[in-house]
Amino acid sequence: MTSPSEELLPSTRRSLLHRLATAQREGRAPSLAAAVQREGRIVWSGGRTGLEGQVPDADTQYRIGSITKTFTAVLVLRLRDEGLIDLDDQLEKHLPGTGAGGATVFQLLGHSAGLGAEAPAPWWERTPGTLRPELGDVLGERPQMHPAGHRFHYSNPGYTLLGSLIEAVRGVSWEEALRREILEPLGMHRTTGGPVAPYAEGWAVHPWADVVVREPAEDLGLMAPAGQLWSTAADLLRFAAFLAEGDDRVLSAASVREMRTPAAPAAEGGGNAYGLGLQVVKTDSRVLFGHAGSLPGFVAGLWFSEDDDVAAVALANATSGLPAATVAAELLSIVADAEPRIPEPWRPLPEADEELLALTGIWHWGTHTFTLRLTGGRGLELRPLGGTGRGAAFTPGPDGTWTGQDDYYAGETLRVVRRADGSVDHLDLGSFAFTREPYEAGADVPGGLDPAGWRGIGG
Repeated sequence: MTSPSEELLPSTRRSLLHRLATAQREGRAPSLAAAVQREGRIVWSGGRTGLEGQVPDADTQYRIGSITKTFTAVLVLRLRDEGLIDLDDQLEKHLPGTGAGGATVFQLLGHSAGLGAEAPAPWWERTPGTLRPELGDVLGERPQMHPAGHRFHYSNPGYTLLGSLIEAVRGVSWEEALRREILEPLGMHRTTGGPVAPYAEGWAVHPWADVVVREPAEDLGLMAPAGQLWSTAADLLRFAAFLAEGDDRVLSAASVREMRTPAAPAAEGGGNAYGLGLQVVKTDSRVLFGHAGSLPGFVAGLWFSEDDDVAAVALANATSGLPAATVAAELLSIVADAEPRIPEPWRPLPEADEELLALTGIWHWGTHTFTLRLTGGRGLELRPLGGTGRGAAFTPGPDGTWTGQDDYYAGETLRVVRRADGSVDHLDLGSFAFTREPYEAGADVPGGLDPAGWRGIGG
C-alpha cells in the first residue's frame, strides 16, 4: 500500500518520463516541460529538448494561450462575489456601446453569448494588439454569429469583453487586477504578461521536414484576457490546487465549484462541457477540469481530477504537432491509475440525530423504490434502490428543508410533510410524494389509492 506522503513509485516515474520523451519526439517539439501534483504537492517534473542549452524544468516559462481565460473568469467571479455585478447582468449595464451588450456575463463566461470565435483580420494572434485599439476593432461589424444563449460557440472576443468589464468595474487594468487579486495571493510569481527568463522561445516546425522558424510573440492588447499570459508548470499547478479547493483570499470553495459546473455543452453531441472559464472533460474513468491553450509558437494543457486529487501540466514551444492538453491528461492518468488515491477511513458521525435517523431507509415514489441515507452535516442522499433512475444529494437549509445538489434534482426542494399529530406523512420533492409504502393508503398522495386496494386480476 502506498501512503499519500510517499514519493511516486519508480515504475510510475519511469512511465511519466517515457510519456514525456515520447511526446516530445513524436510531436517534434523543440522542448517540452511537464509536472504532476498529488494532494497539493509536486511529485514529479521533467523536461526534454532538442535545442542547445538548458533543459526546461518546472520553472521555465512558456506562453499558455487560452488558459489565460480561466484567470479572467476568476476575476469576474470575484466581482460577482463582492456584489459589484451579477452573472445575469447584460454586458450593456456595465460596458455600454459595445454592440454585444445584450449578452449576459454568464453567457460570456460559458461561451454561449453567440459571439464570433475570432477577431476580424488580420490574424490577431500573430499581429500586435495596437491594430485593435478599440473594442469595435475586436468585435467587427458582425459580432453576433448566433442568438445569445442558444448554443456553445467558443469566443476569444467574448473574453476580451470580460477583460474590459473587469477594468470598467475595478478601475484598474486587467493585468493589475490579475497581479493583485490572483497572482500575489497564490504566490504565482512566475506568471506574467510578458516573458521573464528563463523562458522558452516560440517555434513553428515544418510539417514535412525537421526544420523550424521563429514565431512572433505579440502583445495582444485588448485581447490579453483571452490569451496573453506566460507561466510555468509549477505556477500552473499552484493554480490547479486553488481551482480544486478554493482559497478565501481569492475565491471561495463554493465559487470555484461553480466554475466547474457545466454552463454549456462544449460541442454538439459531445460528452464534454464548458463551465465558467473551465473545460469539463469526461473520460471513461474520470472527470477532468482545466483548460487547453495555444498561441503561435506554444501549446499548453492544464488538468486536474477532483476525485483523484491529481493535477498535471504540459507546456511545449511548438505551434502544432504536440497535443499538450492530451499529454497533460495522460500524465495525470498515469499517476491516478498506477497509484490510486487511498481513501480516508470510514468514521461514524460525531452524533446521532434521532429525528433525521427516523427518516432514513426505504421510500417509494409511486412504484419506484428509493433509499434515503443520512450524511454529514445533516445532509441527505436519495438514490434509486436498483441503481438506475433519478437521485441526488441534498444539503440542509435553515428553514428545515433540503436543496438538491446534482443531476435532475439540482436546486429542487425536499421537505418533510407531517400529519397533525407530528408523524411523517410523506416526503415532498418538487411535488413528487415519497411514501413508506407504494401509494401508501391514507397518505396525502395526489390521486390517492384505488379503494379496492392492491389486488390480483383473475384470468
